[in-house]
Amino acid sequence: MSENPSPTSAKEMPVERRRRAKLRLNASMIIGAVLIFLIVALALVSFVWTPYDPSVVDPVARLQAASPEHLFGTDKFGRDTLTWIMYGARITLMVGIVAVGIAVLIGTPIGIIAAVFAQYPWGVWLSAVIMRANDILLAFPALLLAIVFAAVYQPGTGPAMVAVGIAAIPGFARVARSGTMQVLGSEYVRAAKASNRSAPAIAIVHVLPNIAGMVIVQASVAFAISVLAEAGLSFLGLGTQAPVPSWGRMLQESQQFLSTQPELALWPGLFIALAVLGFNLLGDGLRDRFDPKMEARGNE
Repeated sequence: MSENPSPTSAKEMPVERRRRAKLRLNASMIIGAVLIFLIVALALVSFVWTPYDPSVVDPVARLQAASPEHLFGTDKFGRDTLTWIMYGARITLMVGIVAVGIAVLIGTPIGIIAAVFAQYPWGVWLSAVIMRANDILLAFPALLLAIVFAAVYQPGTGPAMVAVGIAAIPGFARVARSGTMQVLGSEYVRAAKASNRSAPAIAIVHVLPNIAGMVIVQASVAFAISVLAEAGLSFLGLGTQAPVPSWGRMLQESQQFLSTQPELALWPGLFIALAVLGFNLLGDGLRDRFDPKMEARGNE
């Protein structure tokens, strides 16, 4: 005959379920962090050491397979592929940091302002105008903006970063507005309003700390999109220009050798995939970590 669980064991079961749920939720975050650490380590190491000079061209060593001298082989100019992968990690991270920084610094305040205005009768129409303008910006993808910038300015890393950053602004504005609307409906914000706290003070003291998790998650996802956008723009000749190493340009230059030297496209494609996967997994893990609904599931 089976014994009934003791009251102590019954109390411990939800705790054990919460612990296991947190371990499962942290798995994607840990894997994503490890992949991102790999990319960051490559970029940092390239500042102090690389197997070869990325600007050196050696026609004698062109299109060599992987060997102890060239772990990832060489390209059509005889340049070491591993060296270019390491240097390309710099460009990938720089574009992501600048583009996401632009989107966060512009999109987040826009979303907060739109949500704050919506709380007042006189500001409802102004909030609607802000968000409709945000929706219009959403219709312009990074590629289209990059083409416009390339027509006005010279194609390069700078215009590509700005184009990707502007294209990511609507996502942050929507996330910030949604989170702000939730915070503004809370009891402690109502108490702050009753105490005659100004709207800017409420936004800084109460709103920003409570929507920070949502913004961080959106930043991680936007970083993954920035990696893909930079690679795509460089592949099309609208991003990083020669002779600066770029994963997207490595893919573009390897097209003619896909049937004979497929590893030339394998390595940059692999690291682009790892970077995108890393930031997406990190974003999923952070989302689950900051989502109170996940904690509620662990209590069931």
